[in-house]
Amino acid sequence: MRPLLILVDLQQDYLNCSDLEPHAGLVVQEATKLLVWCRERGMPIVHVWTTVSSTPDNRMPHWKQANIWQCVEGTLGHQPPAPLLPIEGESVIHKTGLAAFTPKDVGDFAQRLGADAAIVAGVKTHACVRQLALDAWHAGLTVWIASDAIASDEPLHAVTTRRYLEARGVKLLSSAEIIAGLDNGTARKLDLTRPMAAAVNACRGYEVTNRARADLICGLIEILTPEVEHFAALMANEISKPIRFGRTEGQQSLEMLQNIVSRAERQDLSTEEHDDYIVRRRPHGVVAIITPWNNPVYIALGKIVPAILYGNAVVWKPAPEAKMVSRHLFQCFVKANWPDGLVQLLEGGQREAQALMNERSIAAVTITGSSAAGDSAYEACARRRIPLQAELGGNNASIVWFDADLQEAARKIAAGAFEMAGQRCTANRRVIVPEPCLDEFVGLLVRATMSLKWGDPLDGDTDIGPLVSVSHRDRVAWTVDRALGSGGRKLLPLGEQLAMVEEHAGKVYPPTILFSHDAASEIVQEETFGPVLVVQPVEAWEDAIRLCNGVRQGLAAAVFTASRDRVRDFLQRARAGILKVNEATAGATVDAPFGGWKASGVGPPEHGAFDLEFFTRPQTVYCNKRF
Repeated sequence: MRPLLILVDLQQDYLNCSDLEPHAGLVVQEATKLLVWCRERGMPIVHVWTTVSSTPDNRMPHWKQANIWQCVEGTLGHQPPAPLLPIEGESVIHKTGLAAFTPKDVGDFAQRLGADAAIVAGVKTHACVRQLALDAWHAGLTVWIASDAIASDEPLHAVTTRRYLEARGVKLLSSAEIIAGLDNGTARKLDLTRPMAAAVNACRGYEVTNRARADLICGLIEILTPEVEHFAALMANEISKPIRFGRTEGQQSLEMLQNIVSRAERQDLSTEEHDDYIVRRRPHGVVAIITPWNNPVYIALGKIVPAILYGNAVVWKPAPEAKMVSRHLFQCFVKANWPDGLVQLLEGGQREAQALMNERSIAAVTITGSSAAGDSAYEACARRRIPLQAELGGNNASIVWFDADLQEAARKIAAGAFEMAGQRCTANRRVIVPEPCLDEFVGLLVRATMSLKWGDPLDGDTDIGPLVSVSHRDRVAWTVDRALGSGGRKLLPLGEQLAMVEEHAGKVYPPTILFSHDAASEIVQEETFGPVLVVQPVEAWEDAIRLCNGVRQGLAAAVFTASRDRVRDFLQRARAGILKVNEATAGATVDAPFGGWKASGVGPPEHGAFDLEFFTRPQTVYCNKRF
């Protein structure tokens, strides 16, 4: 196979779109890796650009209608960023609409270059990338799309496009998979027959009393209680979670299950009686549960147990990074003698999750994951009209006002930002500070950060361990590097101070504090999910509220102040599902409702009374006598 690389519309005007997902920085980074790799191997390379002229006006009709002028020849916006500029010998094809070729043209072009396959990267996944992929496919070429080097300002449309193309044999592979020569993206239908059949059968025989449901959970608690230390060690070894936080996760999981049992014993799911009708709550059937790696026990139990409690069966797809933890947790359900088929474990990654959500027998989906994972879930559930509960991460800000206890705020925010290497959705990502106290607070913040202990995750005193993987560490590092290249300023370069055991060395990234005055920058707008804290200086309270709300996520937000009026104003205007006063954003109380606003959440929150809200649905029965 001899592929050619086609880069589509990777031009500044398109890349600067504020609604682009993923962020342009990541797209340029991955496309550049592909470009360098292809150049080193002498592969043919084609750059496709939208090129607009004013005389004559050759803009697309919808641009004329909206008076949009983009990608005008001779302007900076018409050019790609420097790493993606063509070099001598590489073709540049100009287009005015969606299509760069007809299917015959792209086939003839590939034939002249001696290519029989196309690797595609670019922006406007739902439009120009899709069009080019289909034209190449119609021409008989094998088509690979670099899944992490494409982006769209219509993310749900992009998800539909990806599904449409994969169903026609177009392969979506990460740039790393393409570079490694992997071919594991072949369009395939996973065989979910066995787990789905088992779950459906388990549902049919699962009409049990409140007491029986509570007994199932009590039996699980007995099995899990002596396993807390083992789970903590597994998490330290597999996902690099410091063992003391693993122990806390295990204990909080048991506390949560006790609360669920108490609630189950108080609830009557059967009837709400009226003169000529009753209202009852009924389970959905089989629920797809998709969980992340960072809290692999607590989050999984917080979804699986209430789903079972209210009469559903579960097919559970955990994150592959926590495979050993998930397998051990699944064995605990078996040891607790839960009915066969009630919980089914499905291992795998993104493709398995997508296949599960599209399975016809799935009646509801609950997922904790990234924004991109949420887009896939939202599209699948909307298309099938089934309920979705999604927690999709946060980009959480704390406002520290000048009348706060600055030392206490610095201590709490440093812990909230950097403990567990920032690998929790509620971690403090941003801190907003007024100019008059900026220098004092940042000095306190640096000292508080330096007092946290780095080390081996198996050491019980460790606050900050490695990241989950080398690839995740690299993503965090590249994001910080792009921020520094765009004018950000690093305040805390502590990397040389860390002595880490050899097996973790490649996964370590130091706690990093950055200044950013650009509210639209990638480092401000995107969740790094690592030990990175962005300081955003402000002059006025109104600016602080604006910056706090000025990201698309809305999971958690906090304020540090001694003013009751400012607290009241913050509570009135902060746009997040979790608000805190004089506490960092990180962490949440067991069994309290947990869910985000804006892009951080879809559907009802997790935990507490909302478990009943999501895992059952109301049904009204009209009758003139009781049965």
